[in-house]
Amino acid sequence: MAIKLQKGMKEQLLAYREKWPELPARWAKQENLHLTLAFYGNASDQELEEIKQKVREVASKHKPFSLKLSKIVYGPSVSQARMLWAVGDTTQELASLQQELAVALERVEEREFSLHLTLARFNEWEFKKINPEERPEVNEDISFEITVHSVDIMESKPRRGGAEYSVVESCKLSAGRRIENS
Repeated sequence: MAIKLQKGMKEQLLAYREKWPELPARWAKQENLHLTLAFYGNASDQELEEIKQKVREVASKHKPFSLKLSKIVYGPSVSQARMLWAVGDTTQELASLQQELAVALERVEEREFSLHLTLARFNEWEFKKINPEERPEVNEDISFEITVHSVDIMESKPRRGGAEYSVVESCKLSAGRRIENS
């Protein structure tokens, strides 16, 4: 389950590859950029129909909201850098939506959800050959606002140049008030 980004925002984010050309990284394809809310894994046709229903139900309980990406950093941390991430603060609306999806899909993780978008993945062997003090500093302030209107159920297909993602179904967030659980 994911949040897709507008095309112009994707182009702007991927333009940062010009800032760090020395990084041994495979940058994401523009059409693949998305914010992951919950990962399900392989699903049969029957499971996919159940997933669609559960995501529709959760989405109907939430109204559209905004979130912001504020920095580009090494991910998951500077000391364990394997990727470049665009990160932002997890809003209450986003945390609630993500948690309800995880519970509905029975995919609750031990670690806390953090808002991040993978921009690039490092060739770890090449990256580790660069002395840590010679690696470029990556801590770029950015300001991108995303208005979330839907949750997309996506599937990925492995390809030689990396996975290809496609939307199976887009589940609109309700325009009405949030329905509280009793």
